[in-house]
Amino acid sequence: MSLKIKNTLSGKEEVFKPVKHGQVSMYHCGPTVYKPAHIGNLRPYIFADFLRRFFKYEGYKVRQVINITDVGHLTSDGDEGEDKVEQQAKKSGIKAKKITEEITLRFMQDLEKLNVNLTEIIFPRATQYINEQIALIEDLEKAGLTYKTSDGIYFNTTTIKDYGKLGQINLAGLQEGARIEKNEEKKNSTDFALWKFSEPNVKREQEWQSPWGIGFPGWHIECSAMIKAILGQPIDIHTGGVDLISTHHNNEIAQSESVSKKKLANFWIHSNHILIDGEKMTKSLGNVIYLNEIKNPLAYKYWILTSHYSTLSNYTQEAMTAAEVAYKKLAQFVQKKEVEETIVDKKNSDGKINKKYFEQFINHLNNNFDTPQAIATIWLMLKDQSLSDSDKRITTLEMDKILGLNLENFVEQTQEIPAEITTLAEERRKARLDKNWAKSDEIRAKIQDLGYTIKDTGDTYEVMTN
Repeated sequence: MSLKIKNTLSGKEEVFKPVKHGQVSMYHCGPTVYKPAHIGNLRPYIFADFLRRFFKYEGYKVRQVINITDVGHLTSDGDEGEDKVEQQAKKSGIKAKKITEEITLRFMQDLEKLNVNLTEIIFPRATQYINEQIALIEDLEKAGLTYKTSDGIYFNTTTIKDYGKLGQINLAGLQEGARIEKNEEKKNSTDFALWKFSEPNVKREQEWQSPWGIGFPGWHIECSAMIKAILGQPIDIHTGGVDLISTHHNNEIAQSESVSKKKLANFWIHSNHILIDGEKMTKSLGNVIYLNEIKNPLAYKYWILTSHYSTLSNYTQEAMTAAEVAYKKLAQFVQKKEVEETIVDKKNSDGKINKKYFEQFINHLNNNFDTPQAIATIWLMLKDQSLSDSDKRITTLEMDKILGLNLENFVEQTQEIPAEITTLAEERRKARLDKNWAKSDEIRAKIQDLGYTIKDTGDTYEVMTN
């Protein structure tokens, strides 16, 4: 069965064919490292890890890039507002470089908790590719695709006929929605910044000399420059969250393809959002969850894979608890030192891969990466009484080479919470019941400073180590 992928570019399922025989190149839009990534932010990287594992298992040589945006991402995708990293530096009093280093480290630690092999991925930082970004802007300028305003160099989107083709964007609607922007110097509302000038008499922590003046790169140019420098064009697969389709990814395509005259990527794949109890995850609602607040990060990875990457998923404590139970059951099964053998299997106590169920598993993955059905196949196999436990075990472990759940090495963590932390947690619970949110937040911060995380579930809570 050939691999079929739903391509955002065409809106259709297409048979996958690599640019180079036996090789797959992938680029995944990475985090903006001004604040820690929450569990919703991590979903695309769980999918990226699965993709690498799948293609490697199928015998491909994989080159995979996840970029680190450490400059240039403004508070508005419409090129307005402050640089998010610079803004965070001002608020916290911490140097921009230290912020990006610490948040990048935490991102890497989160990936490791999710059993992502960092050594198999390239992690370029935008600040490492300033020269490449300037060179690409110069190429765009020479091609007559840019213009200058008082605050930067912009790409003129009307110079290309198919702007907005990714996701079949309603360009008129996009332009209508952008009319509220403050920059009246832009020729078209969909035009975007390639290079932003530093404000007069304001010294930024991160700024560089360029042919147009001191400033910093726009958010979109970073990805195009890094793809060109590291992977070349076209690449096989470009991924990201669905929120990147209309603006960021269409802008990447516009600036990359207009000068290279080649596709940026043959396949575009987008992961959907995660809701928390049916609501969008935001700090204003107080419902943001970080990975270190989840008891078993690999159970979270399991839960993510039980939903199709393209579907909107709703995280609830009940769903997470069920995922933890299911994950633990799988791990305990494959870790059995002694398994019951059927008479037929006594000559081969190590077991063998069951061809029937493994082929079903792979066929589901070849159908636009249908991980929910692939995981359902595992449970169907485990219920099949005609198979020996050894065969089930060895087949599950083979499947896990692709899923990356690390079932064979899972160790349930037990921990003793110090009396001091328990006392603080109780004080915080009482503050929450009294709706004294300021005191509650103060105690939570103190608990975190002492190396513990507190997770609320209704009127109860759970304390875990960071």
